[in-house]
Amino acid sequence: MDVKKKYQKFDRIFKENAVKISYEKNSVKAFAEELGIRGNLIWRWRKEYENFGHGSFRGVGYDRVHPDKKEVFDLEKNVKESELRFEILKKAASYLYRGNLILYHFIKENEQNYSILKMCEVLEVGYGRYHRWKKDGISEKQQQIALLKEDLKKIFFRFNKHYGRNKLTKELQSLGYVICMRQVSFYMRELGLRRIKKRKTKITTESGHNYYIAPNVLNRNFKVQAHSQAWASDITYLPTVEGFLYLTIIIDLYDRKIIGWNLGTRLDSKNTTLPTLRMAVAGRNAGKGLIFHSDRGVQYANRAFTRLLAEYKFTRSMSRKGCSCDNAISESFFSSLKRELREGNSRLLTRKQLQAEIFEFIENWYNVKRIHTALNYKTIEQFNEEYYLKGSL
Repeated sequence: MDVKKKYQKFDRIFKENAVKISYEKNSVKAFAEELGIRGNLIWRWRKEYENFGHGSFRGVGYDRVHPDKKEVFDLEKNVKESELRFEILKKAASYLYRGNLILYHFIKENEQNYSILKMCEVLEVGYGRYHRWKKDGISEKQQQIALLKEDLKKIFFRFNKHYGRNKLTKELQSLGYVICMRQVSFYMRELGLRRIKKRKTKITTESGHNYYIAPNVLNRNFKVQAHSQAWASDITYLPTVEGFLYLTIIIDLYDRKIIGWNLGTRLDSKNTTLPTLRMAVAGRNAGKGLIFHSDRGVQYANRAFTRLLAEYKFTRSMSRKGCSCDNAISESFFSSLKRELREGNSRLLTRKQLQAEIFEFIENWYNVKRIHTALNYKTIEQFNEEYYLKGSL
């Protein structure tokens, strides 16, 4: 038997012409012998041509559809394609943004349910790379990258999406990774990790008063040599479901610790600056010559607050008019607070709930666990431990 003849292939034009001519012949069998093919092929080709017309004989991998129904067919095909993509994405939702290795395991687990090629296409995974992984396993370098990504995600979410690439790089380096900020940025984009953005703040300073305005003694000298050489203070507003609360803080410029803070419902000094200063003095040794810096707000310029500063023998210092940069450290804290505390949650809290949130943020997070760029990426506690070890206090 001639094997080549048995498996002889015919192109689309040959088949279509053979079908058309066969209708003009008296005997399909005789016509098939004339062409040198089996008679049943003519009958099979006729049936296909009757169903699909010029859409016949497209070969393996092509859809067979009558030209008159092509538009409807394509629409139905697109709908099925979209449904399949959605089904794969929905099923793979918990695997997304976790790196290719995790996706490889998903594909392997679902090979019986979906086409491997389709899953690779939908999940944007290299088809060849998947098969190489399946055949050869995972390299040591890939294992290290996968471990790094897992640690990066843990750190990012542990700090509630507040850390950017600089602080994340320092945290990873503290774990022993040799990595630079550019690499961290790359992996953050790969994993879809985006730091929460800042929001604009509302001005609470009321400087239209007749009280004495102190000169800018601090003059932006934010780096001091020891604790209680210079303190900075400011006030901001925080919305609640019951109205605004006003947060007053005092920060020691040496270790950037919030040493005094108070939440009040009114902007007078009894609800803002006075209790905050008393808390700061009670918690940290301070004496004559300490520079107390603030803006020109009436809460800082009024007689009651001025007398208290004089009682403690502090030196008054005030920002220049309309120059928020003169009190940049306090402004920076409020920026961090409003970004890190409740950003991404539009739900307003009650005053009692906000009080608890502020306490948690300042006392258990900012003053204890948060690393600070100004402290060479150390926490305040780590920075002060080194200070005490040096015998400076």
